[in-house]
Amino acid sequence: MTTTSAETVLTASRARGAAASATVRRRQGLQHGGWFVAPFLALFALFVLWPVLRGLWLSFTDANISGDHTRFIGLDNYREALHDPLMWDALGHSAWFTLLVVPCITVLAFLLAMLAHHIERGKWLWRLCFFAPFLLPSTVAGNLWQWLFNPGTGMVNYVFGIDTPWLTDKRYAMLAVVICTLWWTVGFSFLLYLAALQSIPDHLYEAAKLDGAGAWHRMVHITLPMLRDITGLVIALQILASLQVFDQAVVMQDFGPGPENSTRTFVQYTLEEGFTSYRVGYASAISIVFFVIIAAVALARMWLLRNRKEGVR
Repeated sequence: MTTTSAETVLTASRARGAAASATVRRRQGLQHGGWFVAPFLALFALFVLWPVLRGLWLSFTDANISGDHTRFIGLDNYREALHDPLMWDALGHSAWFTLLVVPCITVLAFLLAMLAHHIERGKWLWRLCFFAPFLLPSTVAGNLWQWLFNPGTGMVNYVFGIDTPWLTDKRYAMLAVVICTLWWTVGFSFLLYLAALQSIPDHLYEAAKLDGAGAWHRMVHITLPMLRDITGLVIALQILASLQVFDQAVVMQDFGPGPENSTRTFVQYTLEEGFTSYRVGYASAISIVFFVIIAAVALARMWLLRNRKEGVR
């Protein structure tokens, strides 16, 4: 055997040995790592995967809340849902609420973060005041603003000297829920923006000042571009959360649908069908429809983000 052949055989033998060692390490890592992942997988299967599959099955039946005499009816629930004006009305309320909340909360969170980031004295107090409402339970926030909007004893009408029926007029009922939501949830987006602002390098602003850029130009050409990703995240999270609005709307209306059903959201309508009308099968069907809508929104956001990153490259 020549020297070249011997070196080739030795190299191939080393390659096979390295591959075998890598395979053994992967198997060992999978065996050890599997024990750490197993509790999460078990809880995920029990509390997420199984309920989803169970709900999907019930959506094809005429199941009631007692669970007796359940029959398979195929796509009848979905056909009914597509022609249900109450469902589309509730979906419209959720969409309208989302259109009102998302732009307002994005702009407000950015402005509050800018204020808390640049203020010098009492910085910790401002941050606490802006974030503290987010720590309140939804029922507390809803009851608080229900009292503030009370036409007889509420502070809102008293302070502004008006007599607006916030909770009893369909023109203002959803607006009241929006105001409550802005005050209650802006702290989360505020915290995201504040963390992003603190991560922007100071030398960018210093270089811009040396070039004669004013505060407005620094914000437009440095701050906003550097916050583009976090803004996309805030918008996506707020859209998904706003479409699922339920707690504050229900609490502020004493667990009712509001004047002329003006604050009945999709989630509330689903619960009414399942636990008030006892139509568990139909409630499961419309919840699956809502799940598809939410998933489509999330996938659209991911697709737009990926295309934007590819365009930048």
